[in-house]
Amino acid sequence: MSAALAVPPHVGSRVVRQAGSGERTCAHQLFHTMEPLLAPVEGTRAPWNESDISDGIVEGTRRNGFYPSRPLGRAGHVMTGVATDLAGRMEAALAAFIDDQSLPQEAEELGSVLGSLREYVLRSGKRARPVFCYWGWRGAGEEDCPEIVSAAASLELFHAFALIHDDIMDGSETRRGGPAMHRRLADQHSRNGWRGTSEAFGTATGILLGDLCLMWADELLNHSGLDARRLAAARWVYDVMRTEVVAGQYLDVLETARGDGSVERSLAIARLKTARYTVQRPLQLGGALAGATRETLIAYSRFGIPLGEAFQMRDDVLGVYGDPAVTGKSATDDLCEGKPTVLIAQAVRHATPVQRARIRALYGDPDLQEPEAEELREIITATGALARTEDMINERAERAFAALRSAPIESEARQALKELAEKAVARTR
Repeated sequence: MSAALAVPPHVGSRVVRQAGSGERTCAHQLFHTMEPLLAPVEGTRAPWNESDISDGIVEGTRRNGFYPSRPLGRAGHVMTGVATDLAGRMEAALAAFIDDQSLPQEAEELGSVLGSLREYVLRSGKRARPVFCYWGWRGAGEEDCPEIVSAAASLELFHAFALIHDDIMDGSETRRGGPAMHRRLADQHSRNGWRGTSEAFGTATGILLGDLCLMWADELLNHSGLDARRLAAARWVYDVMRTEVVAGQYLDVLETARGDGSVERSLAIARLKTARYTVQRPLQLGGALAGATRETLIAYSRFGIPLGEAFQMRDDVLGVYGDPAVTGKSATDDLCEGKPTVLIAQAVRHATPVQRARIRALYGDPDLQEPEAEELREIITATGALARTEDMINERAERAFAALRSAPIESEARQALKELAEKAVARTR
C-alpha cells in the first residue's frame, strides 16, 4: 500500500494507543524530513508509514463534559446530490459560533476587529473542505445531523487561519473579492493616524487573528456535540492534516526562494499544501468521525489525492488566466509572487532559450504590470504549458472518478462527491 494511502491499522475497531516516549510521531517524522519532500514523484513513499500515524493516536484526555450543543444551522432533509442548503448551513454554524464568543472586559477594543474577522470568514467562498468532510461522514453510513455540520464547519476556520497567514507571507492585497485581512487592518491603522507603520500593524494583528481562527477551529470541532470517543478516534486525521499544511507552506516558501522549480517538486508541494488538505483529509476526518472502515478511508485517499492535485492545478491556471471579477483576486498576484507551480514548471521545461529567459525575467517580479503579465501569459501558452497542465488535470480527474466508482460508500454520497469533483475540476473561481 502506498504510504500516501496509509491509515492506522486500528481504524474501525475503536482501539487507540498511547505513543511511547521513544517513538517518533508523524509530526516529528514529517518536520525532520521537509526538504526531501521536494524530491519524491508520484508513486514514491511519503516520509511516514502506517505505524508512524498510528503512534500519533493518543487516548482521549479531554474532560467528560461538553458545552451544550448549539442550534447551529438549519435542520432539514439533505437532498440527493450536493445539498443546495449545505453551504448555507455551514455558514450559519460559523456565524452562530463567532457570535457566541465572549471577550475579556479588558479587551473591548477587540469587538470591532472581530466584526471584521466575522465578515472575512463568512465572505463568499467555496466551503470545499467542510463539504467534503460532511460527505465523508455520510459516505460512511451516518445520517445528516447538526453536529456533523458544526464539526465540518471547523475546517473553514482552519482554512481562514491558513489564508490569513498565506496572504501575509505573499503580500497579497485581496482575498475572496475583498481586502486581505492584514490589508484591512493596515487601512484601519492608517485611517486612525496611529503611531508606527500601517504595514507593521496589519501584519502583527493579522497574524494574531489568524492564530485566533486556528484556536477557534479546535474549539468548534471539540464542542460540536459529537461523542467524545468519536472525536478522539478521528483526531489523528486532524493532527496529520495540520502538520502537512505547515510543511507544504514551508516548502512553498523555500522553493519560491530557490526558483526554477520542477514539475515533480511543484507536484510534491501541491500534494502537501492542497491535495491532502482540501479533499483527502477532510473526507477522512468525516469518515473517521463516523467510524468508517479502513477500506473506506483508503478509498477516500484514492479519490482525494488525484482530485486535490487537479484542484490545485486548476487554481494555478485561474491564478494566471482567471477573470478577477470571478476569482475575487488580482490577475497578476500569482505572477508577481513567483510561486512554484506545475504550470510554470511546464513552461520553463518546454520553452525555447529566448522564452525561458523572458519567463525568468518576468515571473516573480513584484513590480510586474499588466502589459508584462499579458506577455508572460502568451509565452506560457506558446510553450504548450497550459495544454499540458489541462491534460494533467483531466488525467487526475479520471483517476479520481475511477476510484469513486469502486469506493465502498453510500450511493447518495457517491453522487454528491461526483458532482463536487466535476465542479472542482471545471470551476472558474
